[in-house]
Amino acid sequence: MIKGTYVQGEVFSNDVLADTLCNTKCFGERAGEKVVYFPEEALFLVESGKLQVFDLKGKEIFFENLLKKFSRKDGRFFLKYAIFSDLRKKGYVVKPALKFGADFRVYEKGRGVFKNHSFWLLEVLGEQARILIKDVVSKSRVAHSTKKKLMIAVLDGEGEASYFEVCWRKMR
Repeated sequence: MIKGTYVQGEVFSNDVLADTLCNTKCFGERAGEKVVYFPEEALFLVESGKLQVFDLKGKEIFFENLLKKFSRKDGRFFLKYAIFSDLRKKGYVVKPALKFGADFRVYEKGRGVFKNHSFWLLEVLGEQARILIKDVVSKSRVAHSTKKKLMIAVLDGEGEASYFEVCWRKMR
């Protein structure tokens, strides 16, 4: 099992197993000698039994407490985590997409992040969320200009995810 450290909202590891998992399954990003996990990745690995997270005093931080810590920093964290988890379980690689103005970028199954570009930009919404058409158009334009497709994930009240792909269509 990978041993990780939580410091100010970030989880990282110097463990050799972390490096191996980064290379084989695209979990985490290398930063010098360590592998840094974005919050959804860290929580997913904890839930999957692949990562133990400790604070600086050596006390283990379990799933529920880690979820609370991440949720305090991001009010949409649980929603985004549920979608992240669903996609990873289905075999997709999912990474943050802040620079694209979306929640995540998603790679096709079997294609890692090191030599390939993501296929989708993903926006996560709750069942009751409202989204303006201008925001859909804006995100779709960014996706199109970066040779990606926009996907909108909606999580319903029962925790089931639905995915909608938004594509450009030329009118004659």
